[in-house]
Amino acid sequence: MNAITSAATHTATPSATFNASCAAAATGSAADLAPLQAVIFDWAGTLVDFGSLAPTQIFVEAFATFGITITLAQARGPMGLSKWDHIHQLLQDASIAAQWQTAFGRAPGNDDVDAIYARFMPMQIAKVGEFSAPIDGAVELLPWLRAHGLKVGSCSGYPREVLNQLLPQAAAAGIAPDHVVAGDELPAGGRPGPFMALANVLALGIGDVRACVKVDDTVPGIDEGLRAGMWTVGLSLSGNEVGYSVQEYAQAPKDEVDARVAVAEAKLKAAGAHYVVRSVADLPAVLAQIAAAMRAGKTPA
Repeated sequence: MNAITSAATHTATPSATFNASCAAAATGSAADLAPLQAVIFDWAGTLVDFGSLAPTQIFVEAFATFGITITLAQARGPMGLSKWDHIHQLLQDASIAAQWQTAFGRAPGNDDVDAIYARFMPMQIAKVGEFSAPIDGAVELLPWLRAHGLKVGSCSGYPREVLNQLLPQAAAAGIAPDHVVAGDELPAGGRPGPFMALANVLALGIGDVRACVKVDDTVPGIDEGLRAGMWTVGLSLSGNEVGYSVQEYAQAPKDEVDARVAVAEAKLKAAGAHYVVRSVADLPAVLAQIAAAMRAGKTPA
């Protein structure tokens, strides 16, 4: 299925984008989204933390405490994985592994992942609340979904200790899904496996995984949804692949924004996303298209 992009321009206000997407969805009644049953969201870069900034800088700082220099681009590379797996993946990078070899006289191993993770966790817990602001459109979207008969699930690469700091602040700002799964709490593991998405299916009492939509700004998050047998929607502008802060986005030239978004869209499409839009503000129109496709007999696979 071809991906679609947001019709919003760089200058459009987020509320206008959400309202336009709702209008495009032609939401006359709850039946417009039948037979969809649930939407399962990622957190950073999807519902909160425009640009997915909270984890990125902390990875850089945690590695620096070991005398290892990593770039923001390197830190963003494995985003979407659970944080232990993210650190493990970073240590597989040839340049990072070479620094570790020079500093410690050996290749990095799992004990080193544990050590960096132990350093990372308190830093992330201390900082995550600073990045709990909802992405524009998210606060309006969740009640809109419920009003149209859909349940709202979520999962994250964040460990439960980090989510315990984030969730109360997000809820106070208007973001409170029906269920939340953390990246470290399932014995089977996290992304790119389907386990967190499927845990939402079980918790929410969903009767058909094909009636679920996984929404994520990362390739592992898209993989998660596909492996779970769900529809997938990738988010380009708001998340990790573009990486703007709100302020950077506001000041960036439109040509630069469009170029970055195009690269992000291509990456998410290549991962298999059924649709790609700029942010959750664009989601209502996409959900209407998915529901119409399902009524015509189409399935995610």
